[in-house]
Amino acid sequence: MAETETFMAGDSRSSRMFYTVCRALVVYLSVSYTRTKIIGKENIPSQGAFLLAPIHRSNIDTPLAAAVTKRRMRFMGKDTIWKYRPVGWVLSALGAFPVSRGTADREALRRCIAVLEMGEPLVLFPEGTRQSGPVVHPLFDGATYVAAKAGVPIIPVGIGGSERVMPKGSKMIYPRKCVVVVGKPIITTSDSNERLPRSALKDLSLHLSTELQRVFDEAQALAGTPNAY
Repeated sequence: MAETETFMAGDSRSSRMFYTVCRALVVYLSVSYTRTKIIGKENIPSQGAFLLAPIHRSNIDTPLAAAVTKRRMRFMGKDTIWKYRPVGWVLSALGAFPVSRGTADREALRRCIAVLEMGEPLVLFPEGTRQSGPVVHPLFDGATYVAAKAGVPIIPVGIGGSERVMPKGSKMIYPRKCVVVVGKPIITTSDSNERLPRSALKDLSLHLSTELQRVFDEAQALAGTPNAY
């Protein structure tokens, strides 16, 4: 499938309806089971692209992050899954787009930028893989680079309590209270045609890290898990 077609896959009316139904079901079950409270929904743009940057402590972070808006958000998936057309259609309808496993990070970043330039919101966990503990781990510059190149705001999201619900490596999902705190947008102003100075990206990543820690601390305190893992 051509790149543009891949990004546009799942944009039919039926796929949009499918996403709405699936999202409503998954979010309802996740939020109800974990008694999740969401704070700061008003910080999510009602239109246009943005990059959602959640903290990452558990597999349940993805459906909890999806609860902050009814808009369809995009995320990356391994391209091998798209070999099976029905599965690929489902994933595309749910907002996923394929990235080749083992390809250069630069190619994955280009695809992320293309998604944002099409006006689609994108989810990227700036810490990379799932981490552990109450402190934000060093961030990869990829999230800030993508947002700056596309000229879209970054929305930091703290999720408190999710590590108790489903710790890394656990197959059990425990009914623990969670709190999601959505921070104010971090505005980026770079021009997509300009080369981004490494120092500017580092400053933007530091700003994001500071805001992530702030909303994470607030979410942890409200969930009853401050500095306790």
